[in-house]
Amino acid sequence: MTQMDEFGGDLADFVRRVGELRSARALPAQEQQTVLDAALFELEHAAENLWPRYEQLAAAVTGSAATAGAEGGDRQETRLLKALFQRMPLPVVLVDRETVVRRMNFAATRLTNVRAGYATGRPLAALLTPGDRAAFRSQAAAVARGEGDRSLTVRLQQRPGEPLLATLSALRPPDEPHPAVLVAFQAGLSRTARGAVAVGGERRPPLPDLTGTTRHAELMDLLDAMTTALLGTEGGDRGGVLVAASHVLHGRFADWVVADLSGPLGRTAVCGPEGADAAALRDALLAQDPESCPLVAEAARGGSASLQVRPEDTEGFGRDEAGAAILVRAEVTSLLCVPLTLPSGPVQGVLTLFRTGARRAFSMAEAQAMDVMSRHAALAMRRPAAVPVPGQGGSADPASPDPAAGCSTG
Repeated sequence: MTQMDEFGGDLADFVRRVGELRSARALPAQEQQTVLDAALFELEHAAENLWPRYEQLAAAVTGSAATAGAEGGDRQETRLLKALFQRMPLPVVLVDRETVVRRMNFAATRLTNVRAGYATGRPLAALLTPGDRAAFRSQAAAVARGEGDRSLTVRLQQRPGEPLLATLSALRPPDEPHPAVLVAFQAGLSRTARGAVAVGGERRPPLPDLTGTTRHAELMDLLDAMTTALLGTEGGDRGGVLVAASHVLHGRFADWVVADLSGPLGRTAVCGPEGADAAALRDALLAQDPESCPLVAEAARGGSASLQVRPEDTEGFGRDEAGAAILVRAEVTSLLCVPLTLPSGPVQGVLTLFRTGARRAFSMAEAQAMDVMSRHAALAMRRPAAVPVPGQGGSADPASPDPAAGCSTG
């Protein structure tokens, strides 16, 4: 048996074992630890055995005819390895020593709710909660330096209450001077239920939290104000719906509100603080092309919301005419970018909210409330214009909202 045949047999066995691991996802959560260990072992086997052997076989091929045949085989093996990476049952991401994403498999896109095309070229650490970013970067750099594999617990900004076990392993891509880092995530770690109080051997729910109750009441008031404003808009006026929603959200919920209308993507309204500096930034935002804002363009195409605290990607909302990053110029500390869409139908528009300075960052509860309001706004935007009834006097339609202080429309 030739070395190539032996390698092909090992690779076929690897594919079969990966298929078995995929079928194990139906196991209960408490029984998946063994599956995780097996999956990590298979990753280590692919990184430390299959890949080096593949490189040796590729380097051993000489002669023009043999080289031509080997190139076809190399391309086939490369496609197979890429397919294996994409179909791994675990969320797996390939990053560099700075945690910049180079490749992300299908499971990882589902976990992070970020498309692979958008994540590529951006730091994976930016998707984590701020408290986990420094440790994740440090461990990734250590793995890239050859100091051995590492594991740590991290949390995604979208789901801060669900810890993930991140396992980092070094990987040397062919024809590249620096090693890459393979990151595998596992969700569903066992954790102690927080907030429960044990009394007499029984776990009882915690007492109501006054602060949380107050914030919930504020969100209910905001939802009521949004519903009232949307019902007062004229049917068929999609831009008017965006302006009305921006007025409701500005001030009480966000320092800045930027509204963009889809099909084609165009800036409709910008609401921000008062003052000369804020007015200049408001004009710059109105003049900006929404297509130059990666967050807005991604939301308009894919319909996925984004919640970021202390955004690390300062280019996420593009630049002004002078070349300054908008997120830096506005001193944004947290943001929400929400598409206005329904389960059936295209994205109607995009609302982006900024909080600046010392204001409390957006919470997951607020993001959930904003998701509800976005669906209500999408319904209002799809409402047809009223048809006048012949023989009746022209009753006045509800007027569009007057421009509020600190708000400008395009």
